[in-house]
Amino acid sequence: MAHETNGPIRLYMSMSLDGFITGPDDRPGQELGEGGGRLFNWLDDRHGDGASGRIFQEAMATGAVISGRRTFELAGRWQGDHHDGVAINVLTHHVDPDDQPPGSARFFTDVGACVAEARAAAGGRAVLVHGAGAAQALLRAGLLDELEIHLVPVVLGGGRRLFDDTHVELRQVRQLTDRDVTHLRYAVAGRPR
Repeated sequence: MAHETNGPIRLYMSMSLDGFITGPDDRPGQELGEGGGRLFNWLDDRHGDGASGRIFQEAMATGAVISGRRTFELAGRWQGDHHDGVAINVLTHHVDPDDQPPGSARFFTDVGACVAEARAAAGGRAVLVHGAGAAQALLRAGLLDELEIHLVPVVLGGGRRLFDDTHVELRQVRQLTDRDVTHLRYAVAGRPR
C-alpha cells in the first residue's frame, strides 16, 4: 500500500462489462480495436461537474505516469507529454539505446526502479498507470495500490483483457455513477497469487 508521504500508484482504465479494454484487432490506425472507442464516451463529460469530470480532474492532477510499452506506442508516445509535462515512465522488455523517447518519457525494464522513479517524480501526488501490461506487472510485483475502473455498460465480445490469470484481493473504496459509466475504485487488499 502507499506510504503516507507518497500518493498511490493508481491504474485508470476504461473496461467493458466482459473485461475488455479494447475491442478486437487493436493496432496502429485502430488503436482501440473494433468498437473499442465506445469505452471512452464518458470522456465527453470530462469538463463537467459530474462524476466523470471529477475523475478526469483527479487523473490530470497526478504527478507522473507509468505506461506499458504497447500503450505508449499506440498512443503515439503522447508526443512526449501526457499532461502538464509530468514524467512518463514506460515499462518495456527491451530498451534500444538508439530509441530516445520524446519529452519526459523514459524506458524501464525493472518494475521496482520504474515505480521508485515515478514516485519521486510525482512529489507526493498519485501516479497514473495506463495499460494492461503495466497493470499486470505492477500487480505481480505488489506495487499497484489502487485500480480506478471506468466500467462501461457494453459487451465487446473480444479484444484485449485487462487481467490475466493473476488472483488479487481488492477492497472497494469508492463508486461514482455518471451518465453511461460507473467509476469504481478498489484498493489492492491482498498480494497476488
